[in-house]
Amino acid sequence: MELRVLQYFLAVAREQSILKASEALHLSQPTLSRQLRDLEIQLGKQLFVRGNRKITLTDEGALLRKRAEEIVALVKKTENEIMLSEESISGNIYIGAGETDAIRLVTRTAAKLQAEHPLLHYHIFSGDSQDVLERLDKGLLDFGIVFDPTDLSSYNHIGIPKKDRWGVLMRRDSPLANQDTICPEDLWDKPIILSRQQKEGSELSLWLKKDFSELNIVATYNLLFNGSLMVDEGLGYALCLDGIINTSGNSNLCFKPLEPSLKLGMNLVWKKYQVFSKAVEKFLEQFKSEIY
Repeated sequence: MELRVLQYFLAVAREQSILKASEALHLSQPTLSRQLRDLEIQLGKQLFVRGNRKITLTDEGALLRKRAEEIVALVKKTENEIMLSEESISGNIYIGAGETDAIRLVTRTAAKLQAEHPLLHYHIFSGDSQDVLERLDKGLLDFGIVFDPTDLSSYNHIGIPKKDRWGVLMRRDSPLANQDTICPEDLWDKPIILSRQQKEGSELSLWLKKDFSELNIVATYNLLFNGSLMVDEGLGYALCLDGIINTSGNSNLCFKPLEPSLKLGMNLVWKKYQVFSKAVEKFLEQFKSEIY
């Protein structure tokens, strides 16, 4: 597959029209149609369902769209790194992270570099550890911040000294809101909102002293902002990390730490044998100086 043809395919998928895509690409409609037919023949799969008013993707077309977007993004990232490699330190740094207050360390590093290297640009991808490692493996990220426990055998990594504290996010008018801390027994009869990453046998599940199947888990979240909205609407109590949702001032929510205390470590990770651009090397050097 040629990169040019993948870009044509993405244009049609985006516009849902051969005509509109050909106008955007400055190609004739017959030329674009022929390129798409050749692509389908090459792959041996139908990629589009051609309707009267718009074109939609088949399941195979949707898969190709996802992969094509990743390929085009990776090519663009590589081109930028090569073009900028001989110039003063400049370029893009891509970092993935779960929701954690440790992102302040990334920001502090970036701010200190910005004064000396104003042509550095930072792009933060938010997702859980599974999402971050998937994008790191595909070369779409330079670094990831992931929580323990994570299998790091395939990565270089630096332990981050800061640890995030587990607790419960709840409404200020909740029955548990007048307590200073929350113990496992407090949650056994309560509706719980849990991160989708939590599995049986995790430190949090061991702290709860019950199998998840024995608890009233009413919902799960990927990113805590959505979980906080569930809490605010009275759906339940969210087990989460501190410092992510602002509960100060007039917030309707409050955070109560767990007792006994439970904390979560994390690491900055990158792929083994990865060749860094000058910009990425400079970021890693500054990040190390912030924590050592």
